Amino acid sequence: MFSLEETRKAHEAVSAALRPTPAFSWPLLAARLGAEAVVKHENHQPTGAFKVRGGLTYVEALMRREPQAKGLISATRGNHGQSLAFAGRRFDLSVTIVVPHGNSREKNAAMRALGAELIEHGQDFQAAREEAMRLADERGLHPVPSFHRDLALGVSTYALELMSEHADLDVLFVPIGQGSGICGCISVRDALGLKTEIVGVQAAEAPAYALSFAAGHVVRTNSADTFADGMATRVPDEEALDVIAKGASRIALVRDDEIAEAIRAYWTDTHNLAEGAGAAALAAALKERARLAGRKVGLVLSGGNIDFDLFQRWVATAPNAAAA
Repeated sequence: MFSLEETRKAHEAVSAALRPTPAFSWPLLAARLGAEAVVKHENHQPTGAFKVRGGLTYVEALMRREPQAKGLISATRGNHGQSLAFAGRRFDLSVTIVVPHGNSREKNAAMRALGAELIEHGQDFQAAREEAMRLADERGLHPVPSFHRDLALGVSTYALELMSEHADLDVLFVPIGQGSGICGCISVRDALGLKTEIVGVQAAEAPAYALSFAAGHVVRTNSADTFADGMATRVPDEEALDVIAKGASRIALVRDDEIAEAIRAYWTDTHNLAEGAGAAALAAALKERARLAGRKVGLVLSGGNIDFDLFQRWVATAPNAAAA
């Protein structure tokens, strides 16, 4: 999608606002997995998730192209909205965010705290996205898509940090929401000339990208009924799918109960809190312990923004939580 030089320039710009996040190897996690594991801790970002990199890069490019822009609007389940609110505050732009009814209360509060106007509409992300596009026309705001080259370019800066430090990764597991993270990883892997296998991960309850990957074209689903809201996608982005189809080896599916197990594993083995999408990579790796033996495994912990109530209901009080 972009050259190594572009990614390095984006990293310089992102670094003006953010520090590089750590990539740690955790002995207990390695023992659980039966393989050397390196965790990229995007949960250590000031917004709690990786997307803030993309928001900064997108808005900076927008200000160069459209300095007259008076405000932004977009739809989100949370992390994308926080990234735009963070960038909007930095570039003195108003930000309006549309979320579906029943969205994470804590993510909603975080977006408001960063200065965003929050509007609740519809029952899922797709309905919220359609309302955001309508309001963009009505209010004269710049509509920010959920996937865009500039968003992926910004996000790719975490891949540059990780793969520059750990060029010997055999396989990298990356969660897929709208696709910016995995597209950034593929682009950096190719630009650096590495041979790392990249595996996308989706919730089995929201498999739109996995179905599309298998079919070779965009496949829409009627629901995305997963607790992992960062992966609750019904309609894949065609451009993202094209990059994933060419650069990923496959897309693994993990059930919500397997993601909950991975959230517990992160907490007990590293004392890091992961949201659903953030734990999905580990969940997929744990399912594939046998084939990973003796390999060096990269895991993208993309975010840690999970509501306490959801954590308690989904993770802490699950039937097998006490044994985890």
